[in-house]
Amino acid sequence: MRRELLLTNLDDVVSECQRLIRSDYRMHGRWTLGQICQHLRLTIDASIEGYPTWMTILGFPLRPVLRRFALPQLLAGRSPSGIRTAGMFVPPRGLDDDREVRALIECVSRFKHVENGLHAHPGFGRLNRAEFERFHAAHASHHLGFLSCNN
Repeated sequence: MRRELLLTNLDDVVSECQRLIRSDYRMHGRWTLGQICQHLRLTIDASIEGYPTWMTILGFPLRPVLRRFALPQLLAGRSPSGIRTAGMFVPPRGLDDDREVRALIECVSRFKHVENGLHAHPGFGRLNRAEFERFHAAHASHHLGFLSCNN
C-alpha cells in the first residue's frame, strides 16, 4: 500500500531518500530505493539535457490538456499509479541504493545550478525552474510513497 507523501522541493526529496536508506525501508511496490532514485535522476536529467524528439512530437498534441488537467493533479499529490513510463526511464534491477542516492543528490545539485534554462517537458511544455522543481518533487512523492521506513 502506498503511503501519502507530498514533497514540495528537491531538498525534501533528498532528505526523504536519505531517511529511507538509513531506515532499512520496506517496499510496497516493484522498485527499490536505488531504482526509484535512478528513475528520478533520469527524468531530472532530461529536463536539463533535453527529452528525445519522439517524446516531444508525441506529447505536443496533448500538451494543453495535460498541462491544464493532469499537471495540477500531479502537483496536488494525486498521481495515478500503473501508467507505464518510456523504456529509457525504467531502471534495471540490482542497483546499489547508496550509489543511486548519491547520484540523485549530484543530479539535484546540477539541476539547481543550470544556467542555460531547462528543456520543455514533452507533456506539460515550458516550465520555469520553480515549476519544474515542484513537478520533480511531486513525481518523487509518487514513487517514494511506495517505500516506508522500518523504524
